[in-house]
Amino acid sequence: MELGKRAGLEPCQQPLRDIFGTALREVCAENARVVVLDGDLGNSTKAETVREAYPERFFNLGIAESNLVGVGAGLAACGFIPFITSFSSFLLCNAYDQIRLAIAMSNINAKVLGSHGGITLGKDGPTQMGIEDIALVGGLPTFVMLVPSDPASMTAAVKAAVAHEGPVWLRSSRVALPHIYKNGCPFTIGKANTVREGGDVTLIACGIMVAAALDAAAELAEKGIEARVLDMHTLRPLDVEAIVAAARDTGAIVTAEEHLLTGGMGSNIARIVASHHAVPMRFIGLADTYTESAEPDDLLRKYHLTASDIVKQAKSAVAAKRRGGV
Repeated sequence: MELGKRAGLEPCQQPLRDIFGTALREVCAENARVVVLDGDLGNSTKAETVREAYPERFFNLGIAESNLVGVGAGLAACGFIPFITSFSSFLLCNAYDQIRLAIAMSNINAKVLGSHGGITLGKDGPTQMGIEDIALVGGLPTFVMLVPSDPASMTAAVKAAVAHEGPVWLRSSRVALPHIYKNGCPFTIGKANTVREGGDVTLIACGIMVAAALDAAAELAEKGIEARVLDMHTLRPLDVEAIVAAARDTGAIVTAEEHLLTGGMGSNIARIVASHHAVPMRFIGLADTYTESAEPDDLLRKYHLTASDIVKQAKSAVAAKRRGGV
């Protein structure tokens, strides 16, 4: 993918899931309470790096997601810090009841890794794409929700998840994302990162769409529109202060996510904007549809999740701002 090229971002050769695996092994080395539970997909989620380094702290529960979550909750109740790992689509669609009752409602200290979020896993097809995961976890009030955007933010997110006392959901991806943070990522749960300043419009993005937003901002600058870009790496708690400041300072907002528009990041940000400082808003995400099986780039283009799509919506939002409409 050419993601991040226009913004001058350095490409990364390692898929985000590989970065997760390395970070998970590192936190295991730092904290003997961290254990890893696998749904027989450790080679895909890259949780297998822990099996290789600390086999006594790695448990493969097989293709049995409900049991996977139950055992993880039990280990958390015994004082361990479990990482429950599988694909987002499998965990949330097969074990939602257990996640709700055993982890969320109990407010227990378990971490859930939802790998292969979004549509960029490509040819594996729609049955394995986590396009509703943000909405589903959004229905679990005690969960912190983290969506890293590059290698450094994934490493920081894993460490932040371990340090946080309580349920955490962490979204991972199969594809490689360019480096947004060159010297480590400032990562505070609930605090968005401003990765580009601008006064005409704010682009709020998470995950893969942060690099796309930076590409869009570079193109908009050529057209005389300066865009602020926020990396909203935490989807719960949202950074209300940063969102309201963006609305007041720039007067127009575009959100971008690799997820369904219904129940996603953008709809939650819109609620905050409407309550505090209403401005024209536009939304990049999946319409009410399941996608096809294809190369990631082709899917992003077909379902309008590209920098060009962000540019188009940003221009629309700025035009609405200038004429005093929505």
